[in-house]
Amino acid sequence: MSELQREPEGTPESLLDPQALAHAERLGLHARQVVEGYLAGEHRSPFFGFATEFAQHREYAQGDDLRHLDWKVLGRTDRYYVKQYEQETNFVAQILLDGSESMRYGSGAVTKLQYAKQLAACLSYLILLQRDAVAVGMFDAGLRRYLPRSNSRANLHVIMAQLASFEAGAKTQIGSVLHEMAQQTPRKGMVLLISDLFDDEDQILAGIQHLRFIGHEVIVLHVLDPAELEFPFSGNVEFVGLEGLPPQLTRAHEIRKSYRQEIDAFRNRLREGCERNQSHYVLVNTGDPLRETLSGYLAFRKKTGRTRRGGL
Repeated sequence: MSELQREPEGTPESLLDPQALAHAERLGLHARQVVEGYLAGEHRSPFFGFATEFAQHREYAQGDDLRHLDWKVLGRTDRYYVKQYEQETNFVAQILLDGSESMRYGSGAVTKLQYAKQLAACLSYLILLQRDAVAVGMFDAGLRRYLPRSNSRANLHVIMAQLASFEAGAKTQIGSVLHEMAQQTPRKGMVLLISDLFDDEDQILAGIQHLRFIGHEVIVLHVLDPAELEFPFSGNVEFVGLEGLPPQLTRAHEIRKSYRQEIDAFRNRLREGCERNQSHYVLVNTGDPLRETLSGYLAFRKKTGRTRRGGL
């Protein structure tokens, strides 16, 4: 908005909010759909997990838990295979973090990117805590960093280090990143998009539709600063252009009403588009404490999940 701010420096450990985790751990993040995972967890699967009844072997993939390697097969064949058992499975959650230039904005102490990093870190922690697997991608115009799926809690420090060192880039192309992710992840799972969504709306919704067509559950976490929602500016204000846009000098009070109407319409179009694709749209106001944002959504998710299972 009126000033472009850099996200504050921080350590990887600072990304985990103890209060947010304390509230959220009691709720958990559970897959609503039948998923295609590869480890034991709390979700029904049409395929195989790790439990008590052996079903088959599967070739080892990066991120698999080494405890389930079949060492006898390794000794005979010099190849790595994992034991699979028919029962329950976990889901794989793909967290996609928008690192475009517009995410650097913050009217207060925290930028949208810093808040989004904390959100991604806490979600990763919760997913690993319940023995599910998480992969993290960071993008702007393309996927700049990608941490492959892992269910190991030891991998959390790698995720936090990568998030902490990630810096905002230039323009974004959210739709193309979602299409790329759909092509790379054919198994059903969960995709969590964390972004301010300042991009072509039709392309974003087309990417979400592609993910849903495969069978992924999609959660859109729409990150906006309070000033972007409320437009509290007064007097003559020069707004700095982001992602290639020129600066704009305006009289704030003259455009406040039309701006608020447009930002509300923008949010409503995205929310309705997500609903048409049976995806969750969640407004994330960076002025709200992270614990409220995270636990509020998880409580809503748990409540509506029970309602659906009850057939209401």
